Amino acid sequence: QVQLVESGGGLVQPGGSLRLSCTASGRTFSSYVMGWFRQAPGKEREFVAAINWSGGGTASAESVKGRFTISRDNAKNTVYLQMNSLKPEDTAVYYCAANRLRLGTQVWLYDYWGQGTQVTVSS
Repeated sequence: QVQLVESGGGLVQPGGSLRLSCTASGRTFSSYVMGWFRQAPGKEREFVAAINWSGGGTASAESVKGRFTISRDNAKNTVYLQMNSLKPEDTAVYYCAANRLRLGTQVWLYDYWGQGTQVTVSS
């Protein structure tokens, strides 16, 4: 069992930056693949980025490539999402998630989820 808590969301102007953090409870953080997903009002939850157990492998959605970077610090039980050049269409609730199996983009693959943090991009 792992509990995830996100932080770092907020209101930012277009073109701005935010860094989201997700801290996990427990001593087995390094055994989980970590992912970030987002859900805008009236839309399905969608994949944003994921990182493997060691941090040596990552995946990201085409819509955020070149703008968002996922990273992790296993000593701190934390995964980060650095978001640059934010656009209004990035507005959503962002969720952190964990799975033991593989680096993947599917929502169903992830067993544990945080409560979400709101990101609003608006002038």
